[in-house]
Amino acid sequence: MAKSQETFSKKEKEKLKIKKRKDKQLKKEERKASSPGGGLESMLAYVDEFGNITDTPPDPTKKKSVKASSIEIGVPKREEDESSKVRQGKVSYYNSAKGYGFIKDLQSQENIFVHINGIIDPIAEGDKVTFETMPGQKGPNAVHVRKA
Repeated sequence: MAKSQETFSKKEKEKLKIKKRKDKQLKKEERKASSPGGGLESMLAYVDEFGNITDTPPDPTKKKSVKASSIEIGVPKREEDESSKVRQGKVSYYNSAKGYGFIKDLQSQENIFVHINGIIDPIAEGDKVTFETMPGQKGPNAVHVRKA
């Protein structure tokens, strides 16, 4: 006959596993006995119309109906296209060797980048010009630049 495969250390490990299971079960029962109860209803939280978290459900009489067609998704369309307006300005800086410069808008006093590709008439620093703007990578770019 063969010897038993169960050694002393295997028996001890099995005893420890059984003891841990019993301890876990006891702790579970203690938590159930000492918990305030209420179940799922005590764990629910509601958000009111101002964004505050409360434990009371919202009042159904204050409910507002919203039409799905009134919800706008995305960026609203512009009323007036500002880029097509002809604006006036003064060349504050222009480097003809590099082919770029800046125009100071006379109305808004903002500096607008201008590249040689957007220039129709040759310009120099201090010239009064008329131009249109187009959105660029880092802001508005002046295009169709002419001397005034």
